Amino acid sequence: MGDILFNLQSSIRLIDVLDISIVAFIVYRILLLIKGTRAMQMLAGLGILGIVFFLSSTFELFTTHWLLSYFFDYFILIVIVLFQDDLRRALTNVGKNPFFSGASDEEEQEMVDEIARSASRLAKEKIGALIVIERETGLKNFIDTGSKLDSKVKAELLYSIFITSSPIHDGAAIITGGRIAAAGCFLPLSKDPNIDKRYGTRHRAALGLTEDTDAIVV
Repeated sequence: MGDILFNLQSSIRLIDVLDISIVAFIVYRILLLIKGTRAMQMLAGLGILGIVFFLSSTFELFTTHWLLSYFFDYFILIVIVLFQDDLRRALTNVGKNPFFSGASDEEEQEMVDEIARSASRLAKEKIGALIVIERETGLKNFIDTGSKLDSKVKAELLYSIFITSSPIHDGAAIITGGRIAAAGCFLPLSKDPNIDKRYGTRHRAALGLTEDTDAIVV
């Protein structure tokens, strides 16, 4: 037993340990990313098909084995199609921006207060709004769909953006780095089929962005 352990230890290089650690970390991060999502259920389904494929070979179920062998021939393509949203979200997490980058603690608190004031007034007057706060995942592709502002976060400005007479009220205001980067921005709609039918496009857009990014949406 000692000889086996010695031979095993001598055959493992430091680079092998590093290689295994990197793969383990990637698998761990992927599992964290899909935990609690539909992707986890699809992954479980693929696992079941893999077990059936193995059993069909063991028990000589030729037709089942033949059918599943064709399925797994296109496994990479199937994974890309099934997990395209999760893969996109994982890739966006590779490069991240600091939370509220460019804003001090005092500025962050002031910004939160201004957003709360505007949200309270808008809610009181029953005016719909969509305010997005960028966190770690960059939102530049969504900012580019709206009208650039680059303005300080003020309750009065946010209110004026979403009143119905405003030409940019029908969209989202995106805050990044403690400033309103743009307004009238288009967001992706949620693909969740279980959303309550009473929720409209604005609600679905808010949910859709939080499904794809880590942004805070008011």
